[in-house]
Amino acid sequence: MDPRIERAREIVEREAAAVRQVADRIGTDFLRTLDRILGLRGRVVTAGMGKAGFIAQKVSATLASTGTPSIFLHPAEAIHGDLGRVDQGDLLLAFSKSGETQELLVMLPHVKAVGVPLVAVTQTVDSTLGRHSDLVLELGRIDECGPYGLAPSASTTAMLALGDALALVVQEGRKFGPDEFARFHPGGDLGRRLMKVAELMRTGERNPQVQSGSTVLQAVEVMTRTPGRPGATSVVDPNGRLLGFFTDGDLRRLIEHGLANPRERRIDEAMTPSPRSIRPDTFALEALALLHQFAVDQLPVVDDDGRLLGLLDVQDLLNLKIA
Repeated sequence: MDPRIERAREIVEREAAAVRQVADRIGTDFLRTLDRILGLRGRVVTAGMGKAGFIAQKVSATLASTGTPSIFLHPAEAIHGDLGRVDQGDLLLAFSKSGETQELLVMLPHVKAVGVPLVAVTQTVDSTLGRHSDLVLELGRIDECGPYGLAPSASTTAMLALGDALALVVQEGRKFGPDEFARFHPGGDLGRRLMKVAELMRTGERNPQVQSGSTVLQAVEVMTRTPGRPGATSVVDPNGRLLGFFTDGDLRRLIEHGLANPRERRIDEAMTPSPRSIRPDTFALEALALLHQFAVDQLPVVDDDGRLLGLLDVQDLLNLKIA
């Protein structure tokens, strides 16, 4: 085996060991930190220098995207005017392997003077940062992996894992679920997949429907003049409750079997009665799975009482690149 592969595997194993070590150290201060964050009136302000600063930025982004207001504060900028970003009601989450990062230490008295609690993510509670913090999430002694053990590697991996654990357990404490996640991530693929049928369904004149008792010809006329021509129509009773569904495929089958006069044939005799339908609060990804499962291109959307609300067409999912 190429020795470089062996070396790469060794590095990954050492970083994995650092993460396992941090997992074993999670305890009382972690729980207290959770409680503090869940009870905050303000934001979680993360801070760190160098590579630890990049980890602090990522943890701040994860917190913000999972329901906890958060910003990153660069320690060097903080001591040159940006300390005003930290205020009562906030919590400072400071990342430093050694706990001796000077820029962070210079911040401490000013942050504590306004009553902001400080949580340190550092190697030991005996460091300067650890001693001056309200709570300490200890990493334990971690040796870096690269040549001479100089470049931050295992320590930043461990910090990131601990920060993720903190953010995601806080998310669970907030009961921050798919609905909220979709609201915080509207622009990406995940946001699209977490959209609701109510946001995608066709309504108004784009939602074809005919009354029970209409003729097949009337149903075809409605299907033809509906914008977008979905090739289907719902059949409803006088109260708007869904009774049936009629599609182009149903029309073709009627013709194949010798359709009688379409001006006289009632839609109730030609429709699919008690058709499959979908609720407006169904997620788009779940709706796509149902369309595939039922091997159909459209589903009527109904409320809890069975009243017709709209029409979901697979094309609408394709246009959003959900399919």
